[in-house]
Order: sequence, then structure tokens, then C-alpha cells
Amino acid sequence: MTSTAGAFSTLTVELTDGIGRLTLNQPDQLNPLGSNTLAEIAHAARWFDDEGARVVVITSAGDRAFSAGFDLRELTRGSDEAPDVDLGYLMVDAVEAMDAITIAAIHGHCVGGGILLAVGCDLRIAADNTRFAIPEIDLGIPLAWGGIPRLVREVGAAATRELVMTCRPFDAIEAQRLGMINRVVPLDRLRAETDELAASLAAKPVSLLRMTKRQVHEAAEDLLTTRSGWAASAHLAVALADPEARGAAAGYLASRSKD
Repeated sequence: MTSTAGAFSTLTVELTDGIGRLTLNQPDQLNPLGSNTLAEIAHAARWFDDEGARVVVITSAGDRAFSAGFDLRELTRGSDEAPDVDLGYLMVDAVEAMDAITIAAIHGHCVGGGILLAVGCDLRIAADNTRFAIPEIDLGIPLAWGGIPRLVREVGAAATRELVMTCRPFDAIEAQRLGMINRVVPLDRLRAETDELAASLAAKPVSLLRMTKRQVHEAAEDLLTTRSGWAASAHLAVALADPEARGAAAGYLASRSKD
């Protein structure tokens, strides 16, 4: 039996026999994480819990990108009203807190906030064409949404410093070597491999899976809490109000449009 959640404008959300699928659905814009999308992901996470989902796959529509990250148009549109800086933090928290086991199925470009959405999932499978980048410093903004502690927990302090400070791109093989990704598969096998893993997990005792998920999360929080993410959100709010930061974002967008 398939249930489909309505009232989403940037996502498709469905649940079939205990296995959910959340799809970022703005492929013509490289699936950006604008304020509306962030709120919708958090809402969808709660919907899956209410519906009793056992496993949820988080993926994206189109061939080019899992997600281009935070919607930079919200930095450059010239409005005096800055975006709600807490929405990204709340979104990743909502994904991490889901009762269901979550699997990120990643392909194409996975940038900035898109990486944090993936890292918020329990398991991550990347296609071999995936290209990651964390360009926030080049954009004139700090990495927020609890991104620093989340990355340190996954890949270590040294790799986090390098990737965040240099803003350099890296591929799926390097991401797997660092511990950010569990598995790299050919692009044409991404859907099948993800579906097979989801079905395998859904067949296991759900109470034990959820207990293991909670224990791992609690152990990770004991090692390095993400609560400092609220302070990072305050820093982001300052950066978003800074004309120089907005200029850096505009310059980055202009340079990317030439690629």
C-alpha cells in the first residue's frame, strides 16, 4: 500500500509498505535548499514518523545534482529581510531524529548544505559521478546548521579543517575513504542498490534498529555535541546581513554560471 503526502511544493514524499522516499524535486535549479524546502523536509520527517515508516530514502530528481546546497538567491535577492538562519539546523536535526532508518542516495553535485542533509542520514550511498564541495567560506559565510561538529564526527578534525577552509571539491571515492560515505556504486545502479538496502533493513526487527540508531546518536553527541550549532547560526545571521558577504555570494554565483 502506498501513501503519498500532499502539500509539498519542492518535494515528493511517499511511503510504500514501510519504506519511505523523500525526493528533492527542483531539478532545473539543482535541488537547492531554500527556506521553504528546509521547512518542508522537517515537516516530511515528522510525517514519516507519524505514518510509522521503517526506512526512508532521501534522494533527488534530475541527473545533475543531489543538492546545490543553500539557495544562494536568498542571499542576493536584495531584500532587507535575511532568511531564517535556524531552518537549516532544524532540518538536519529533524532528519537525524527520525525514528526510521534513513539512507541518502547521492548523485551529481552535492554542495554545502546538501552534504549536511546527507550526513544527517544514518547511511549514505553515492553514485560514482558524485562531486562534493563545501564552498561557504568562498561565499563569505560560516558553515552553519551544526556543520562543523557533524563533519568532525564523520571525517575527523583534520579533514574538516581542510575541506571547509580550502573549499576544494572532492569525489565519491575520497568521501568514502574519509568515512563520509558508506558505499560508492555506478550511477546506473544507485536506485537498485539503495532499494535493496532499504528492503533489507525494513525486514529486520524495527525496535532493534531504532535502539541501535539511538545508541549511536547518543554516543556521537557524547563525543562532540551539535548544540553549538545554535552559536554558528548566530554567526551566519551576522554574515547574511553583511554587504561584503552578499557581494561574495553574488560573485560566486556569477563565476559558477560560467562553468
